[in-house]
Amino acid sequence: MEKNIGFIGAGNMGSAIIGGMIESKTIQSSHIMVSDLNVGRLEALAKSYKIATTSSNIDIAKMSDILFLAVKPDMYRHVIGEINEYLKTDVVIVSIAAGITIEEMYTYFDDVPVKIIRTMPNTPSLVNKGITAVCLGENVTDTDAQATIDILSRIGKVEILPEYLFHAFIGVAGSSPAYVYMLIDAMADAGVKYGLTKEQAIKMSAKAVLGTAQMVLDLGEHPMVLKDRVCSPGGTTIEAVCTLEEQGFRNAVITAISDCVEKSMEMEKRKELSR
Repeated sequence: MEKNIGFIGAGNMGSAIIGGMIESKTIQSSHIMVSDLNVGRLEALAKSYKIATTSSNIDIAKMSDILFLAVKPDMYRHVIGEINEYLKTDVVIVSIAAGITIEEMYTYFDDVPVKIIRTMPNTPSLVNKGITAVCLGENVTDTDAQATIDILSRIGKVEILPEYLFHAFIGVAGSSPAYVYMLIDAMADAGVKYGLTKEQAIKMSAKAVLGTAQMVLDLGEHPMVLKDRVCSPGGTTIEAVCTLEEQGFRNAVITAISDCVEKSMEMEKRKELSR
């Protein structure tokens, strides 16, 4: 890819995307530039990836064919106001901010004709094992979309969704790492109860979750079919499964995700009313 890729913001997610590109050799380091107010972050990125860095957002705007806005959502309006008049004519703006719709983003650009792609990576993207929801704004061409997907695929899988399904994505994939961390910790505590050290139990639990998830993806079979294969008649696993059912495990997960999705919808509605 010969496009120039700019990043405003060198936080965890922006740095992860840069690292994914460099390590996969998708884009040469000479085509990547990042700005941030934190000099230490910039020095670390320059040292690790041999990319150009600057404290000037305007410099990034001038050079970028694809521009990632990797700052906090409450900084978007300020940053966009700063760079508006310096953007390239055919620039693609990639948002990774939670809670800012494409429609709202367009209002920040004051009628400057930009192409906007809204994305939402989840935190496992920091170790290149994430999944990112992508929604394409008006005037985004197939070429623009594919270039952006190629970049984001370096930190995990990419799923193109209509924007109204981003709430569901938040519940199922965006917030779910927290639920899984709780599951791993609970499994580990049970291991400690029966003699394992916490360190041993966490490692075993995390590996079990990781391998189980990989089987679902690789085998392409329904999770409940795979569950049944682990449950021998009258055995230990079915005993545990029955206890989970008695304790409302599945209902608790579904209810928790539903509450998460409803909260996301409520927060967006509240934001719209305050504008």
